[in-house]
Amino acid sequence: MATSIAAIDLFAGAGGLSLGAASAGLDIKVAIENDKWAALTYQYNHRTTAVITADVKEVPSSLLRSAFKGSSATVLFGGPPCRGFSCSNQRTRNKTNPVNWLFMEFLRIVADLRPDWVVFENVKGLRETANGFFLQAVSDKLDRLGYRLTFNILNASNFGVPQHRERFFLVGSRHKLTISFADETPVDRVTVREALSDLPRLQNGASTNWVPYRRAANSEYALLLRKNLASSPNHLVTRNGPIILERFRHVPSGGNWEAIPRSLLANYHSFDCHTGLYHRLDASQPSIVIGNYRKNMLIHPREQRGLSVREAARLQSFPDDYEFKGSIGFQQQQVGNAVPPKLAAEVFARLAQLTI
Repeated sequence: MATSIAAIDLFAGAGGLSLGAASAGLDIKVAIENDKWAALTYQYNHRTTAVITADVKEVPSSLLRSAFKGSSATVLFGGPPCRGFSCSNQRTRNKTNPVNWLFMEFLRIVADLRPDWVVFENVKGLRETANGFFLQAVSDKLDRLGYRLTFNILNASNFGVPQHRERFFLVGSRHKLTISFADETPVDRVTVREALSDLPRLQNGASTNWVPYRRAANSEYALLLRKNLASSPNHLVTRNGPIILERFRHVPSGGNWEAIPRSLLANYHSFDCHTGLYHRLDASQPSIVIGNYRKNMLIHPREQRGLSVREAARLQSFPDDYEFKGSIGFQQQQVGNAVPPKLAAEVFARLAQLTI
């Protein structure tokens, strides 16, 4: 009989980690997410998981204990909010930011439930924040609880995701097992063109949710995410004003704000902007990070507009039948914050191989 691997997802967001875990064979019993729109998206797409819409700090571990009953292996996983650890938020990368201490809730529940495995995910900046204080705190606590730890920074583009996105993964085994955790470099990475070329043409401010595909899928990646759908949801695009669209027209493939005439950037107080601002995706390469892509004004590789929610979801490796809920702003935030499911699946598949 196959091993039953029961799992709990803390800080679940829209469900990127859970989707990857489920595809590796884990049974996600419970998910906790404080944001009501992300929780709604999670519940809509994970029908058999019990979703608790609450702050993790308010959830007693006793409420979760029954989720592990009757299972031959158990996993607790999650990614505490990472804004305070992000390299793009230098002012908050310190021990005084309360957001940075939410990892203690993860450790509290690990200590109470003692799962067979723990998977702790975050931005790569966790390793450097406060001179490594937070990573050391997590590692020391899990070590005292008896977990053998393996960790690495993995680039999603090395695992079949059309996006250069680095994420930190720490995996702990209570049974002293060690997973293979190399950041494997493929011969060919999936490109933006392979990810997006079958999706519909859209206008600035597009607001129709379900839209038919533009043409047949012409890449293995697009076929994988399309499944057998004739149309897909979340084709919503931010409506940008004329000055924004004029800026877009000056940016070449792979270029950014530096290609825009300074006369069109008069409202910027300084030109010391990060390279991801007004970046037009290069169709022949994987995407840059899909984070806050609306605020960063990430530009479609061919069209004079921002990315649709579905296009961003494709670049994150969400399948096309995964529907995001809420207004366009909430949908954009959910997609940008997510862990690429295809990357998560690789980590959980290696864990599952040692558990079977």
